[in-house]
Amino acid sequence: MSPTTQAPTQSEALITAEQFLAMPDDGRRTELVRGRIVDVPPTFFRHGYICSNIVAVLKDFVRRYQLGWVIGNDAGVIIERNPDTVRGPDVAYFSYGRLPKDQMPEGYPPVSPELVVEVLSPSDRKSAMTAKVGEYHLAGVLVVCVLDPDAGILVVYPSEELPRRYTADEELTLPEVFPDFRVRVRQFLE
Repeated sequence: MSPTTQAPTQSEALITAEQFLAMPDDGRRTELVRGRIVDVPPTFFRHGYICSNIVAVLKDFVRRYQLGWVIGNDAGVIIERNPDTVRGPDVAYFSYGRLPKDQMPEGYPPVSPELVVEVLSPSDRKSAMTAKVGEYHLAGVLVVCVLDPDAGILVVYPSEELPRRYTADEELTLPEVFPDFRVRVRQFLE
């Protein structure tokens, strides 16, 4: 989702990820971007359905091979410090190598995920999503996938390679993260 940045006031102090985590839930969807709280537009049924499909497919694969954690539902991930940025990726994967099986964090994980998947919504702007992909890569995310459900296109952005584009009928592979993973993009959409 593309956050709507509120203009900071002169007296506004930047907050840390830890302060953001400790704030009471006021019912708003927000992220922390460079120390400032920004509103995130609500998602809709289709978006949630597609995200849950992605989580189910990835979790089945990851669980079968005992590889790591798959999270969804915009769970917070710190992707920048000083000033802090906490994003809520639609789906993320952490290997047990980065985040051991016996170390489920209470708050934000102490490491970045290897894989992030973002599902475009009508309110998302291409420029904002491109910037977010760059932020994830700078944080150490190996692969960012951006799915456009309206076009039926998924673009894979590896951190060290050129992007790859997949149509709904093509088989997605993620060799940078899962050497044996294969799934038709359409499976995320149906």
